[in-house]
Amino acid sequence: MKYRFLIIVITLLVFVGLIFFPRVIKNNFQKTTPEDKVQSEPKKETIRSVSINSFLKEAEDFEKNGSLLEAKEIYQRVMGMSLSSEQMGIVQSKLEDLNIKILLSGINIEQSLVYEVKPGDVLVNIAKEFNTTVGAIAKANNIDEDFIRPAMKLRILKGEFSIFIDKSQNILILKFNDEVVKTYPVSTGKNNSTPIGTYKIINKIVDPPWYRDGRKIPSSSPENILGSRWLGFDLAGYGIHGTTNPEEISMQTTEGCVRMRNKDVEEIFILVPSGIEITIVD
Repeated sequence: MKYRFLIIVITLLVFVGLIFFPRVIKNNFQKTTPEDKVQSEPKKETIRSVSINSFLKEAEDFEKNGSLLEAKEIYQRVMGMSLSSEQMGIVQSKLEDLNIKILLSGINIEQSLVYEVKPGDVLVNIAKEFNTTVGAIAKANNIDEDFIRPAMKLRILKGEFSIFIDKSQNILILKFNDEVVKTYPVSTGKNNSTPIGTYKIINKIVDPPWYRDGRKIPSSSPENILGSRWLGFDLAGYGIHGTTNPEEISMQTTEGCVRMRNKDVEEIFILVPSGIEITIVD
């Protein structure tokens, strides 16, 4: 009887050991020290960077092959990932540059239509009818601005551009149908001289002259600070223009106008027609 009881106790101890001992061993092996956690963080960051870079490479390949909408979809997917501020800036810049390219590509997008040229049509009138620009139509359809013929089919943007300027950040946001297309750095007026409010563009000039102290300074003169383009507001003396001092972009240095890099003002010049709304806030 005594031995039988001893055998039962030993058996129970062995049984309990078989259950719990492997778990203890496993937990000891899997236990993570603070040092392990610190070492694992760079590995996670490396894996994440490799994943993001592979997506960006895929998007760039699509873009090179002319598959712009597919490239945009990938950039938008990447924007939803966990990104550093530097990565976010890079991806946003690529996406916004692609937005411009898509609008001027002539591909079939929801915000466009096909117009068949009629006898007697001229691009200026077609552009006015659809609230766009001659330059945008010509660029999207890869044609000369002075040449269209009856029965030609033109891809034309349908919708409305608007511009939002934030003086506190020195940025200009170009929108199309209320969706952000691209954000640009700008310079605004020193001593808060850029007026806030809502205005309209009433004139557009290529290589604008500058009127200063009763003189007309041609665009070719080094004294002319207006750069390559002018988009005038319905507020006398104010507008958006290029610059001969690109190093001052993102500063409050103007006499009240909004300055852009020449390549940037040329980009919006081709897209936005006269009459669009501009909102300026502090």
